Amino acid sequence: MNTATGVGPLLTLAKSRDPTDREQLLSRLVQICETQEAAHAPRARLEIEAVFMALVADAERDIRARLAERLARAEWAPPQLILMLAHDDIEVARPVIAASPLLDDLALICLLNEATSAHHIEVAQRPKLSARVVEAVIDRGEPAVLTALAGNHTADITHPCMARLVEHARRIKALGEPLAEHPRMSAALASALYLWVGQALRSAIVARFEVDTAALDAALTASMTAPGTDAPERPKRKGPTAGELKLIDKLAEAGQLKPGYLIKTLKDGQLGLFEAALAKLGAFPVEDVLRAVTHSARPDLLGLACCAVGIDRSAFPALLEMVRGLTDGLPGGGADSVRKAASAFNAAPDIAAIAFSQAVCATV
Repeated sequence: MNTATGVGPLLTLAKSRDPTDREQLLSRLVQICETQEAAHAPRARLEIEAVFMALVADAERDIRARLAERLARAEWAPPQLILMLAHDDIEVARPVIAASPLLDDLALICLLNEATSAHHIEVAQRPKLSARVVEAVIDRGEPAVLTALAGNHTADITHPCMARLVEHARRIKALGEPLAEHPRMSAALASALYLWVGQALRSAIVARFEVDTAALDAALTASMTAPGTDAPERPKRKGPTAGELKLIDKLAEAGQLKPGYLIKTLKDGQLGLFEAALAKLGAFPVEDVLRAVTHSARPDLLGLACCAVGIDRSAFPALLEMVRGLTDGLPGGGADSVRKAASAFNAAPDIAAIAFSQAVCATV
């Protein structure tokens, strides 16, 4: 393809909203990606960037996703386009975050500060993550993101950072298994981890490391029986970010915010978006939703909120487990509390909304 004569028609196609033209444009862009014929000419490079940006500015998500797949590993791709795709919906951003050589440490840290939890997880899983970005991931303290990082054996996790992850394992049970298997785990850190995990992982630690099980078991017993010993205080979550709240507002204004979106956000590990969406759907204060999500023994609060916004009773148990998987087991409570939570769905949605607001106020 001759880019000198081909760019004009591409720009014309980029301005068209016709689906056929969009597909034709995508096909022509794929040819450019594969041949990279224009990548060596600075002027043509700017023209190609203009074509890409014109397409992405108003393109359907499936087209953006296909472009992201094509450009994920391209060293010649327009840097601004890669940044735009990396901040896009997670289905679009995922391949770019995972593989683009154009995302440097600063760009990845910006994603951690500005994007959703699902983007944070993808950053934590990125191959050969630098020590600088690893520290930024740990600083955020997000359970699902830390667990993803612990499973990334190619990340440059220094000994101090590994020690911080082991400390986080006190409150995040899901961290135990990937840390016990991590190649950078030392015997000293494994001994500390031994105190926070269950019996199965203790056996795995003993099989892999030379640890003094008698001394560790004695320390474990002492910690469990010592008077006045409290569980470590859980860090308070700040809730949805400003960006997440803005996204939910846009979806609501466009009429695209439905109860089913709550399930999708949890499947994607986007707890902040879940909280923001639940608050918007139920016209609840975000603070009330945070109390429901993080209450130590009242899953019925979350049940009432979900009933109020139209979540089906049959979907709630799975929803509750997904929330707990992102919050280190919160909202807590035993089997009786879960049954009580399910009984919230006996009420009509408007009654459940009133009951939710009253119940949350009572917990303050």
